[in-house]
Order: sequence, then C-alpha cells, then structure tokens
Amino acid sequence: MGSFPESVTPPPSYQEARLKRRRELGKSICIGLSVRLLIVIVEVVGYLIFRSYSLLFDGLASSIDVAFSLILLLGVKLAGKDPDKNHPFGHGRYEPLFGLLLSLFLVQAGAVLALQQYFTLTSNVMHDHPLTYAWIIPATAVVFLEVSYWVMISYAERHHSAALKADAVHFRIDALNSLLAAIALIFADLFHAYSGLLDHLGAFSIALLMLVMGVITGRENLHQVMDRRPEETYFDKVRRAARRVKGVLEVEKLNIQLFGPDAHVDIDIEVDPSMRVDDAHRITQEVRLEIQKNWPMVRDVIVHVEPYYENDHD
Repeated sequence: MGSFPESVTPPPSYQEARLKRRRELGKSICIGLSVRLLIVIVEVVGYLIFRSYSLLFDGLASSIDVAFSLILLLGVKLAGKDPDKNHPFGHGRYEPLFGLLLSLFLVQAGAVLALQQYFTLTSNVMHDHPLTYAWIIPATAVVFLEVSYWVMISYAERHHSAALKADAVHFRIDALNSLLAAIALIFADLFHAYSGLLDHLGAFSIALLMLVMGVITGRENLHQVMDRRPEETYFDKVRRAARRVKGVLEVEKLNIQLFGPDAHVDIDIEVDPSMRVDDAHRITQEVRLEIQKNWPMVRDVIVHVEPYYENDHD
C-alpha cells in the first residue's frame, strides 16, 4: 500500500492576487478620502461666506462619506484576516457587514436632515440673501466626484467587493447632491427674492436623496450577509475550471457563497465508478487547485465525489 498523497497547495500567484486586491481596495478608498476631504473643506468655507444651506448639507453629506470611507478601510483590513479556530471560513463577512452598517447610517442621516429642512420650509422663517456665484463650488465638486465614482466602481467590479461598490455609489450620491446644490444655487442667483426658499429646497432635496440612496446601496451588502445566490457567471466559472481537470466526467451539484473578499465553493464531481479511492482523492485536490487558480477569491473548496453513470443524466 502506498503512502497517502500529499496535499496540493495553490501557487504563489493565488496569495499574490488576494494581497493585490486588498492593496488596490485600500488605495481606491484613500483616493476617495482625499477627494472628499478637499470638497468638505471648500464647501464649509463656501457656507461661511454665503450662508447657504445647500452648501452646508452638501458638505455634511461628503463629511459623512469621509467617515464611511475610514470605517470601510477598517472593514477591508479585517475582512482580509486569515481563518482561525473560531472563524474557519475566514473573516470576509466584515466587508459586507460594514457596508450594510454604513448604508443604514446614511438612511438615518438623510431622514434626520430631511425632517429638519421640512420643518424649516413649513415654518416660513427663511432669510433671503445674495448667493451670487455660489453655484460654482458644488458644480466643480460634481466633476471631481463623478470621476472618483467611475474609478471606484471599476475597482469594486474588478474585485467583486459589495462594500466598495456601496462606497462608490456614495460618490455618485455626493455628485448628485452637489448637482442639486448647484441647480438650487443657480436659481437662487437668478431669483434673489426667493433665494432663501430655493436654498432650503436644495438642502431638502439633498437630504431626501441621501435617504433613498442609502436604502438602495444597502441591498447588495444585505444580500451577501444573507447568503443570496450569486450571479450565474460565478457558477459557469467554477464548472469550467472543474471540467478542465482530467478524470472529472461531470459536475453535479454546485453551491457558492460570497462574502467580501472570500468565496466558498461546495461542488459535487462525478468520476469513473471503478476508480481507486486515492486516484479520486488526487482529482479532488486538482479540482480545488484549478478553481482557486482561476478565481483567487475562493478561500475554500469542498469537493464531493460521486460515481458517473451515463444514463443518470437528462
């Protein structure tokens, strides 16, 4: 009787790909932080000069997202921790969990600010004041935020990060917030007699947008926390990888869980019924290796072996 076959380990490129993902996510978050901090500073200065609530709320929305990015950076770091005794499947759920918490906070902030502006609008206690050229500040912010959104969303889609995608959508929210502020201030500049009303309407619209987009961005992170079935493209990727292994005659059952930087694969393969057990074990090792080589997000693969019978398939 021969010795038990040695375990097949993933190549160095597997860990390198995972480390690269973490570095690139951290880099994109830091870029977002820099852009948002600059916008917050400029809009706070603009508020002090023009006393515009649209500028104030736009700056508040950006400052909230600065806090989001800092917390998300922590979530990405924690999600990258290796499995341990109490967390055998890793810590990947930190990422969607943090993304969900950030979205809930955005909903709460939007609701509070919207109510505050609603009571201001219905109280008729508003002061009209010149807002000449104040719209230039949020209009410029729109350009910076929209560019940042496309950079962030490309990182998020490339690395399958629901939390980073939520943060990218916050850039789009900020861009829309700044656009609403710019429109409100343009009209306030054109119609000085209604500048106070238009300014508060702009602030109210920004708060409502924060509320709505917070609900939307929370959905994808909630799906990962609740183990919603991933897109079919992931299943196709795993099936193709498994079928490339010599000795695999068919792929039967397949389940995939996504959570942050990690994926867990549970797959049934079918082999020749007369195959020796040690040969079947070797094939399961090669299947795991092939899946991880082609999809470095996969932290763990459980391979079940079933006998293949030609008349057992539709």
